[in-house]
Amino acid sequence: MTQSASLALASHYLTSYPTEAARAIDSLPKQEVLRYLALLEPEAAISVLNGLTPMHGAAVLAELPEDLQEAILAQPERNRALVLLGQLSAEQQTDTLDRLPRSLAAQLRQGLEYPEATAGRLMDTRVFSLPEETTVGDTLLMLRKGDRDPMSVHFIKLLDSENRLTSLVDVRKLGFASPETLLSSLASSVPATVGPMDPREEVVQKLQSHDLEELPVVDLEGQLLGLVRHSSLLQALKTEATLDIQTMVGASKEERALSSSWFALRKRMPWLQVNLLTAFLAASVVGFFEQTIATFTALAVLLPVVAGQSGNAGAQALAVTMRGLALREITISHWFRVMRKEINAGFWNGVAIAVTCGIGVFLWSGSLGLVLIIAVSMVISMVAAGMAGALVPIVLSRLGQDPAVASSIILTTVTDVAGFFSFLGIATALSGMLVAT
Repeated sequence: MTQSASLALASHYLTSYPTEAARAIDSLPKQEVLRYLALLEPEAAISVLNGLTPMHGAAVLAELPEDLQEAILAQPERNRALVLLGQLSAEQQTDTLDRLPRSLAAQLRQGLEYPEATAGRLMDTRVFSLPEETTVGDTLLMLRKGDRDPMSVHFIKLLDSENRLTSLVDVRKLGFASPETLLSSLASSVPATVGPMDPREEVVQKLQSHDLEELPVVDLEGQLLGLVRHSSLLQALKTEATLDIQTMVGASKEERALSSSWFALRKRMPWLQVNLLTAFLAASVVGFFEQTIATFTALAVLLPVVAGQSGNAGAQALAVTMRGLALREITISHWFRVMRKEINAGFWNGVAIAVTCGIGVFLWSGSLGLVLIIAVSMVISMVAAGMAGALVPIVLSRLGQDPAVASSIILTTVTDVAGFFSFLGIATALSGMLVAT
């Protein structure tokens, strides 16, 4: 058979049976696949390229002429285009998108950007995936010739004829199998997957519950989009934790230690103004009991003690509750159990602190009235602080807000108001005892 007849037959086969033909040429070198695609019309070339595994298809895509690249990436099956783009390196993605029409490039860039704190934002799109019928010998050859770090390949992802994820092969098994062994005979089931829009909390839960090193991300049709690696998730959680430290006190997530002073001013000032208003709210409680303080000046000395202790107790409850929400140890539905636990802790901590504080106040003032006031108010304020520390982040989560955002500012106001009101309210009620002692 002449070469022209052979190419004509290959062209007819690729055009008539694109999916079957794609599986047949998927293991061929990239340059040979490019030679076959050059025989086809753009529509047929797209069908064949869609049948290749994403890893191989992306390598072929990067070498195609610009007009064929544009036709493939503009296909109605937009998710397939995103899968192919995702397999490219960041530099290759940029070069490819820069050559496309502006509107198409903008759509594809938007498709590659998933919301914050989702599996799509955390995933690594460059995945080593192969057809189920690939042999161990061919796999080892591709691993040796590949441009990726071999240490990053822990499991080989096996795909069916529709490029859907079906099973996994531990790469360590390859060393004990003969070159003719099919990967499908070494495969094990996929323990868990996530979608690209699934929240980070669900990724954490599945990685922990199944004790996985990596978690596949698939679309609604089961096609493999990428992997969330354990190391990437840990780094994301570490970054989020440090950002929470900033947002808890009203600083912006975007601010860095070397940001400009003007940037820091613009981001911090709104929350400082809010904090000023809440401080006035707490101070108004003191103003409400101005007559009591003027009559018994010792109350002004003890007032910061109650406020300080209740603030510390509230901050402890807040930190524990926020950590529970972040790690999904608790959900909003656990609000009553969490609140009950913090009320009990606040009560017994309040009793213990009240005993110690009462002894100190009696030695200082010799007034049983002051001892009774500060003891009772300490217990009440610490119970209120524990309840506030548990409820503030849960309520913010229920309202759809980030529980870390300025939660300490809200908590400070609540605990100060509770501490001041309980202390001064009890002092007013027991003013007759204060006079007698």
